[in-house]
Amino acid sequence: MLAEFLPLFLMVLLSLGLALTLLLVANKFGPSQPNAVKESPYESGQDPVGTARDRYSVKFYLVAMIFIVFDVELVFLYPWAVSFRTFLEAGGGAALASLSIIGVFIFILVVGLIYDVKKGGLDWD
Repeated sequence: MLAEFLPLFLMVLLSLGLALTLLLVANKFGPSQPNAVKESPYESGQDPVGTARDRYSVKFYLVAMIFIVFDVELVFLYPWAVSFRTFLEAGGGAALASLSIIGVFIFILVVGLIYDVKKGGLDWD
């Protein structure tokens, strides 16, 4: 069983060996002229001010969470929309049940969005 994977292991070893060899050769023989400008951190062409450990506003995280919630909503809506045709073809109450379930889902999300807007979670001050 292990003999079947021997060519694969050999190929992985050769690939890693080549990659490491090329990195070492480039590091050893490549041009290197460090200076203060090259070694300074680059942030949109401006000199960095302050520390990287600054605190972010809570609104930043609230907006990020809202984005994730509505992104997840689309992840759930897409498969439902694709499979809705099969509910229509099934006949009976399958399509109506599917519509009512997704209607409740969207209603809950809309209520959450209205609540967030009233609380000012989407205000860009």
